[in-house]
Amino acid sequence: MLIRCWGARGSIPVSGQEYLKYGGDTTCMEIRTKDDEILIIDAGSGLRRLGNRLLAEKRRQYTMLFTHAHWDHLMGFPFFRPIYIRGTDITLFGCPFAQSSIKELLANIMTAPHFPVNFEDIRGKITYHEACDESFTWGSLTITPIPLSHPNQGVGYKIVEDGKSFVFLTDNELAFQHEGGLTQADYLAFSRDADLLIHDAEYTERDYHRAWGHSRYGDALELALQANAKMFGLFHHNQERSDDGVDAMVDDCRKTVSERGSPLQCFALHQDMEIHL
Repeated sequence: MLIRCWGARGSIPVSGQEYLKYGGDTTCMEIRTKDDEILIIDAGSGLRRLGNRLLAEKRRQYTMLFTHAHWDHLMGFPFFRPIYIRGTDITLFGCPFAQSSIKELLANIMTAPHFPVNFEDIRGKITYHEACDESFTWGSLTITPIPLSHPNQGVGYKIVEDGKSFVFLTDNELAFQHEGGLTQADYLAFSRDADLLIHDAEYTERDYHRAWGHSRYGDALELALQANAKMFGLFHHNQERSDDGVDAMVDDCRKTVSERGSPLQCFALHQDMEIHL
């Protein structure tokens, strides 16, 4: 399983000299299976660049998962060039959340006056499926959803191939249980022995906003340590967090890991990063 990050920023895309290392695009993850099938998680602004790569590779068939309906995880969809090309075949999985369907969720962001191109102008074939409660198999992957603790709800995922597990819990507040969310114990059980845990780590202790739907990096690290994860990636970097600020969080995590005598590998996700499991 190859995991590639196309965007690790939270809330809104950013640019500038202080964001060059970790990047400014919002959430978009790509997974290539051992059979070279393509799975995309979320349609943040990073999806635009991924779309350009897929066109260059002449790839027209892929599957997409959605974690939730907030705009930073959807804003790249109207700029995903493959959807405007006949012959593109996309299968979408995700909960409808506040909308009646996944199709309505996406169509709403392309409704006037918010966007000049209508959803009906899409030329690719799109098939919709809900994936809220049950594990399912997609090619060589087993995908298990879990409710996130986040305003307006959301879904995290565990993705397993050949015994290697990747747990993706972005936009998940460990210190506050939102409506529809679960307890820390539930997320601990879900993440147990993960080869890779990527978790929301937007806040420090100083700038934490309780009940805004995001975790302090220390809480996410504690989850990774208690879950006996092999690798822990900080994710959903705050829009005001400079490269130096993210580096300081990683350094502090590594110090804690060393003090605990744990073999956990700790790092922060950056766009274009690749991880092989």
